[in-house]
Parts: sequence; C-alpha cells; structure tokens
Amino acid sequence: MQVSINFTKQNPSKMAIIFLLFPFLLAAQNAPFSIHLEPVNIPNVGGIQSYAFAQHEGKWLIIGGRLDGLHRRQPWATFDVAGHNTSLIVIDPVAQQKWTAPLASLPVPLQEQLSSTNMEFAQDGDHLYLVGGYGYSATAGDHVTYDKLTAVDVPGVVEAIIAGAPIAGFFRQKTDAQFAVTGGHLNKVYDTFYLTGGQRFDGRYNPMNGPSFTQTYTDAIRKFKLLDDGTTLTVAHLPAIVDADNLHRRDYNVAPQIMPNGQEGLTAFSGVFQKTVDLPYLNCVNVDSSGYSVNNDFSQYYNHYHCAFLPLYSASQNEMHTVFFGGIAQFYDSLGVLVQDNNVPFVRTIARVTRDADGLMTEYKLPVEMPDLLGASSEFIPNEGLPMFPNGVLKLDELPDGTSFVGYIYGGIASSAPNVFWINTGTESTASSQVYKVSVVKSGTSATHQVNAQSRSSLHMQVFPNPNNGEFSVKFNLKEIVPVQWTLTEANGAVLEKGTLTDLELGENIYRSSSTKLKAGNAYFVSLKTPDETASLKVIVTE
Repeated sequence: MQVSINFTKQNPSKMAIIFLLFPFLLAAQNAPFSIHLEPVNIPNVGGIQSYAFAQHEGKWLIIGGRLDGLHRRQPWATFDVAGHNTSLIVIDPVAQQKWTAPLASLPVPLQEQLSSTNMEFAQDGDHLYLVGGYGYSATAGDHVTYDKLTAVDVPGVVEAIIAGAPIAGFFRQKTDAQFAVTGGHLNKVYDTFYLTGGQRFDGRYNPMNGPSFTQTYTDAIRKFKLLDDGTTLTVAHLPAIVDADNLHRRDYNVAPQIMPNGQEGLTAFSGVFQKTVDLPYLNCVNVDSSGYSVNNDFSQYYNHYHCAFLPLYSASQNEMHTVFFGGIAQFYDSLGVLVQDNNVPFVRTIARVTRDADGLMTEYKLPVEMPDLLGASSEFIPNEGLPMFPNGVLKLDELPDGTSFVGYIYGGIASSAPNVFWINTGTESTASSQVYKVSVVKSGTSATHQVNAQSRSSLHMQVFPNPNNGEFSVKFNLKEIVPVQWTLTEANGAVLEKGTLTDLELGENIYRSSSTKLKAGNAYFVSLKTPDETASLKVIVTE
C-alpha cells in the first residue's frame, strides 16, 4: 500500500492478514522528553493530504495534494480530477484565517504540476522548490508523473494571495526528466539537494496490475546543485547513488538528521516494497555528504508510511531523536504486545527512533497516541521561532525546561477503520482538516517510553502468511554467515521440531516450513537463534 501518493499493493493475491505476537518485547524507559498534542480548530481550513508546504512569517503556503481520502481500487475512480487541489492556500494558524487563489491564472504546465499529489519539496530561504508529483494531465490525456522543477517565491506569492493580487510572476518552472519522481523526498544537505527514492508512475492506477500504467522506481539518490539567481534556474546534476536492493523505496519518511560525528545528514526510514515480498522495509538507510550506509542492525516496526515527523537533536548527549505521528504500519502495539498485520493498517502509534553517540538506533513507543486513525500523508509544520540547525533539526538542548510549542500537524488521511482499502467506496476515509498543536515537555515529567527490543535485532524476522494452514515462510536477515538454529514449539514450550538451517547467504534468507504436526486452531512459536541473538514469533494455524 502506498499512502503518500496513495497507491496500494499491486497484487491483492499476495495479501494476508498476519497476527504475530512478540512476547516481552516492550520495557519502560525514562524518556528524554514527552509529547503533547492539542487540537486547534481553524474555521473552514479544509481537509488535504499529500501536499507540499512552505512558511513565511508564521503563515503556511499549501500547494498540491488531494482533497479526498484513501484512493479507491477501481481504475476509473482512483485519483480522479475532482480530488485535485486546484488552489493555492495560505493559512494563518494564529489568527485562524485562510486565503486562496485558483491555479487557473497560471500557465497550463504550472497548473498541472501544482495540482498534483505527493510532490517532493524543500524550502530554501524564501524559495520553495517543487519536484515531480503525480496527477491527471489534460495535456497528456492521462495520469503522469511530472518532469518538472518549479521554484516558488514564497513571500511574494503569500502576500499576493492575501492581497488578492496576480500570482503568476512568483513561479518559474524547468523541465528535466530526472525530476519525474513521486513518492520520494527532496532535502538539502549543505549545498547539495538530495532527491531520495521514489518512482515514476504513468497511467491509471490498477491494483490488479492491469496494463493501464507503467511504474519505475528510481532505486537511487539523485543529487544536484541548484543555482537560482531569481530569474534563471540552473541545475548541475551530480553522480547519482544507485542501489536497486536498498533504495527501492517510496512513500516513506526521509528525515533530516545530525549524525554522531556532528555532520548534517538524512535517514530514509522504512518504505515500500521489499524486493521479495509486498511489505515495508524494516531497516533504514543513512545518508551524508560522504555517501550512504544501510543499517541492518536496526528494525523499525512502527510508522512505515509517510506521516508527520519531528527531528530533535541533543548535542549534550549526542542523541538524534525522530518522532513519528501515526500513519500506516505493518505493526502496532496491543497491550504491550507487538502485533503484525500484513494488510498494513492505519494506526494511531506515536513512536520515536533514537540514534545514540555510537550510532546505535532503537525504537520506542510513546504513551500518547494520535486521537484517531490519523497521520498518514500529513505534515509537521515547525514553529519557525525555535532554535534549529540549517536542515530543520530542532536543537533540543536549547529548548527551555517545561513545555515548548514546537509546531503543528495538519491534514493527512483520517480513516474510519484500520483496514479499509478492500472495502473502499470512497466514504471510509477523508482528507483530514484537523490541526494539532505539538508541544515538547523537557522536564517535570515522569513519562516513560516503551523500548521495542525487537528493533535492535538485525535478524528482521518475519513470518508469512499468518494465519496459515501449516505451511509458511520465515524471512530473516544475516549480517554474517553463522549457524542459525530453528525451533518450532507449542504454546506450552514443548518442542515439535528443531534443527540448523544451512545454505544461508549474507543478507536476506527465506526458510519455508511445511509441518504435519501443526493442528488447526492452535498457536505455535517459531524461533531463530544465532550466536549473537534470538528472535521468536507466534504462528497461528487455521483450517
């Protein structure tokens, strides 16, 4: 399932509900801060998801995105023109005012791209740079991923929209096939722009893999330098980083980071789809000006799809925290137990991933949750008055003790149930109009965050399908070729089968089990043990 551009899995025959329990994985730990959400009701603000934004003097500029909820399955109904956002929107969250200007006064190429969904975007000073995006193009007579880079004069267009003045002079656009990307992220690391992941998707979405579209992942980080003199956009493309195994990702979160060495960088969290199964990645990719590295010693179980996120760095502790707000995920917590659902449902989870001074990453579940099934395709809009690094990472140590307002969460998809895609008639979800004020509380709190010990495992163990009829596959990762012991036990601990797996490879491995000892209606545990670690999952057998 894709949410940032709202594509769903391409092959429904591969879908299976998985309900796996990870006993005793969560342990409480004192938190370096806590998070507080407060709803803010802005009259007539309107719902929107998968949009781009910029800020000027506390006012938001909203461009593109969808006005409806999760896309429908039927090719004729999905990503229809009626759901396009065909206006530029300015919102003052303090004065609770909203202004709009139609795109119709702009040249057609600008109208089309600026009404698309899931553009990559980055604000650099007074300019917002927009790349790609997906939507219906009347010029092409079909749905396309736009091959455009557009520069927006943010102060100019915000002031013009408020004044009701012409807006055309505040946009410049450049055509370049390297920018035909949707579902990725655009960030600036020092003086270089990074277009990380994403895909080119042309044609009408079809969940049955019909011939109505073409789809090509970039499998890359496309780097470029941009010279903008206010009139001309000059792009100098740099050699791309290409990795078809690890950068085959879209519709996810790429967060600015401060790395343990103090340098600015990025982390690509999760993303879809894995090369061997239609499920999210659990590992992450770290990127800086010297290159990239894949972290297979960390597994992210929560917040897999694009959602609002907040990056905070503590220089005194050399800890990088990234907080994720709701969205869609393959896993969620139920009464302290990690549950796996391969339908990848909407969730309420708020979690953080913390990287320590040694580069070790750990996932924590926060006690607060999103008020509803919210967060997918939403954005976190930071409080501009706070101390931040140039890449937007909040300086946690410089926040005063007590409660600090750090920004807002706006928009996204609000779902009526965790799994609505297969019954989606267009009414089961909406584009959220709710705004949440987000605060960080640094002291005077006894809040604890729950450590997900499984996140520290490099095995990335998963079982599919589950429930099953006694035949299932166990997927796991090896960072070195070592003996792997396999054990299948009953719920009471009695061993049914055990052995040592052979013919293993570095990286991903799949072991297929077909046991005649498993009985319908029962639950079993499958465990893997290496010299360094152990992982165990619950398997449910049905008729």
